[in-house]
Amino acid sequence: MRRTYIFVLAVLAFTISGAAQGNLRLPVEDGSVRFAVIGDSGTGDRNQIAVAKQLAVWRSRFPYEFAIMLGDNLYGSESASTYARKFEIPYKPLLDAGVKFYAALGNHDEPTQRFYKPFNMNGEQYYSFRPKLGVRFFALDSNYLDKRQLDWLQKELAASGSEWKIAFFHHPLYSSGETHGSADLARKQLEPLLVEHGVDVVFSGHEHFYERIKPQRGITYFIAGASGKVRRGDLRQRSPLTAKGWDQGYSFMLLEIAGDEMHFQAISERGQTIDAGVVVRNDEP
Repeated sequence: MRRTYIFVLAVLAFTISGAAQGNLRLPVEDGSVRFAVIGDSGTGDRNQIAVAKQLAVWRSRFPYEFAIMLGDNLYGSESASTYARKFEIPYKPLLDAGVKFYAALGNHDEPTQRFYKPFNMNGEQYYSFRPKLGVRFFALDSNYLDKRQLDWLQKELAASGSEWKIAFFHHPLYSSGETHGSADLARKQLEPLLVEHGVDVVFSGHEHFYERIKPQRGITYFIAGASGKVRRGDLRQRSPLTAKGWDQGYSFMLLEIAGDEMHFQAISERGQTIDAGVVVRNDEP
């Protein structure tokens, strides 16, 4: 059985100051897989727009090809005007540039979002996609982890043949949040499959802050649920789970997979780096 062990190396955690602003910490190597991560973004207010502007600014220096969305993509009603105000207008520069968005469903989302073409769900509540040979993403619906979805995940993971396996869904299996905390039931259902099949990295939202969890059973977990809402002061202080956390502003992530390394950078709505480093994938029997 293949097991993947993850090590977080060379972590560059910066204070929120002008000196840190604008420093790109990603290598931008030829042939790499480059993407962005946003979560809990669909407010349509000035805070979502501020994050969206930063996403466009940073893409001029870090030309990522796609973005994954971690749920709560649209708060409130889901009329045509809502899709425009809370997705199409904020991210218009990215959409016009050909950036593809891949969505997972959150607890504030209607399942009908799976039919909205720009979310690239192709009518499915859970799905996988491969941006490049050797890298596969698995988008799950953590609202309804029934037997059908778990059987699908088991089959897809076993058959993927990818060196990098990356899952993303709304509810975090590990969290230091005071309001929600870890999704214990979802962890009981999902973690054995993720570990068995060598999933490397997991992204979740739901908590309105940024947190990088210390590796759990060989998997690196990120919470990136502050792209439209923030719950200030919600991170438990001195939590044994937290490798790095920030709940004082809005944020998004940029990532790059190059060989056996996944470089990451978490950035605020002001363009300031709040966390950066590299996850090293290590194959061992």
